[in-house]
Amino acid sequence: MNLRDLQYLVALADHRHFGRAAAASFVSQPTLSTQIRKLEDELGVALVERAPRKVMLTPAGREMAERARRVLAEVEQMKEAARRSRDPEAGSVRLGIFPTLGPYLLPHVVAAVRERFPRLELLLVEEKTPVLLERLREGKLDAALLALPLHDDQLHVEFLFEEPFLLAVPAHHRLADAGPLTVDALAGERLLLLEDGHCLRDQALDVCRLAGAGEKAEFRATSLETLRQMVAANVGVTLLPALAVQPPVAASPDIALLPFSGADRPSRRIAMAWRRSSAMAGFLPALAEVFRGLPPELLAAGGPPAPRDAAPEVDRTAAAG
Repeated sequence: MNLRDLQYLVALADHRHFGRAAAASFVSQPTLSTQIRKLEDELGVALVERAPRKVMLTPAGREMAERARRVLAEVEQMKEAARRSRDPEAGSVRLGIFPTLGPYLLPHVVAAVRERFPRLELLLVEEKTPVLLERLREGKLDAALLALPLHDDQLHVEFLFEEPFLLAVPAHHRLADAGPLTVDALAGERLLLLEDGHCLRDQALDVCRLAGAGEKAEFRATSLETLRQMVAANVGVTLLPALAVQPPVAASPDIALLPFSGADRPSRRIAMAWRRSSAMAGFLPALAEVFRGLPPELLAAGGPPAPRDAAPEVDRTAAAG
């Protein structure tokens, strides 16, 4: 048994198909199939149920695959620990970030990261929160920017900043000329929200429940930019995080942005999380401090309305494996 055999088993568990697992492992299908059979012979137990159109892991196979994930993650940690011992501020960091934060935060902090850590390679992975958490636990990410709360004893969490929400309404909406709102002003409104899987959707639903508002259930967006288009087209109203309306995102004459006032004004709390066992545990707090140094004016409760065509893009570097 060697590490390559464990990688093949994990790839098969992920893809449930010998051809796709082989392609992901950069080997031929016969090679991968042969090594899986050798692993079964060595362990003395069947790991895979082979059917004409489907591959399923046996209970023993699922257990071995999970153990293999942990072994491979530990090996990566050993390699990273060795690299960090030579130069703590060099090498690469695989950082996860979710889609409603990445394009709006990163333009304001990447330059500061490069200035503070000029030899550091920052590999950015944009995914929804559940995927980020899974990859973080599996060792495929070194750290991730996530919205609180997080409930995982295996993760160390560093709070970074609190980001207020603003209400985005069409320019001729009844609330368009109102001053700062209380949450109660949303009572009776039906908000446009993101599709399932986005943490911003869950946060917006919490606000709706608090305010006595509801969801415009016949429409669910895949991105903040789609929500912005729908508001500009007078389809409805939505909540936007403060960073999503700051330059370099430009103003739209078709949208009015309204801040909230009061102790219960809606917001989200952003943190950086990493495994407590991470070999980078000595370095990551310094990286978190750069993100924590975001200029406070960017998190102001008000700001210029944002168009749908000016949001910067995020590198979507695929995580290893």
